[in-house]
Amino acid sequence: MKFVDEATITVQAGHGGRGCVSFRREKFIPKGGPDGGDGGKGADIVLKADTRCRTLYQFRFKRQFKAPNGQPGQGSQRTGKNGEDVVICIPPGTIVRNAESGEVLYDLLAPGEMVVLAKGGRGGRGNLRFKSATHRTPRFAQPGEPGEAFRLQLELKLLADIGLVGLPNAGKSTLISRISSAHPKIGAYPFTTLTPELGVVQTQWAEPFVVADIPGLIEGAHQGSGLGVQFLRHIERTRVLVHLMDAAAIDPALPLKDFDTIQNELAGYNPDLAEKPQILVLTKMDLPGAAVSADAFVAAAAQLNLETLRISAHTGEGIDALLSRMVALLAEADTGS
Repeated sequence: MKFVDEATITVQAGHGGRGCVSFRREKFIPKGGPDGGDGGKGADIVLKADTRCRTLYQFRFKRQFKAPNGQPGQGSQRTGKNGEDVVICIPPGTIVRNAESGEVLYDLLAPGEMVVLAKGGRGGRGNLRFKSATHRTPRFAQPGEPGEAFRLQLELKLLADIGLVGLPNAGKSTLISRISSAHPKIGAYPFTTLTPELGVVQTQWAEPFVVADIPGLIEGAHQGSGLGVQFLRHIERTRVLVHLMDAAAIDPALPLKDFDTIQNELAGYNPDLAEKPQILVLTKMDLPGAAVSADAFVAAAAQLNLETLRISAHTGEGIDALLSRMVALLAEADTGS
């Protein structure tokens, strides 16, 4: 299924049913009074965060949602039936904006959270409601009120504890497949991963946590290069970043070049991203020449007081140490320390 993280939809709540104009017609009661019932309420359109939804893909095919109207009132004081609410399911982490003004209306984070997007109109009152001592035979009733209608923009930002970032081919997909049950496509060429991938990691030290494999970023990503803006938005809600760098691809003469590229893109999109807790990880340590380049990077990073880990997702080298560090940083983020 194609990953879709933006959609624009139109919602129209149901109109209220009209009130009824009716008079009693019974044998031996020649002057029966008004008995018109009220109209039913129009149906609401409700948005629900549902973990069974992972993308906004469904809205590629259906973008207009119209709820049923309330039924008109009837004689004998019978109220019209209310319209049945329409529930639209979306992934947790979806932001709802007014498509015209851009104003954020809702931000659904918790699974099961529900909000009313558009309220149905109230049913009109039947003529029985207008009977009084001075007006015994009202021959009018109210029409139902119109339901609310909006044009809305949905934007999904993945909810994950840890985000894996780095240049294309840094080893993010291989790592997430090693530490979780996720099975992203893996290939020996850039831009293998074209959509974010989530994986649940279970360790012996703490509760399971969710890791997001963010597709590779390139220089200019925060300006839209390589679909970077679409990918960067998914990093905003992560608590910890794991910055992966291919050790074998590092130039010993400029060891921090790749690191600086990603840091600049994070800060260019949102300065808060560059301030998130980070773990620097040199990957593919099993490849020839990786050790020499890694030593150059570690030496340069040490001058900036940056801690660095070395791993090989292929052989398993350093994976336990990385997981332990992930758990520790998440614990620090939880306590605010």
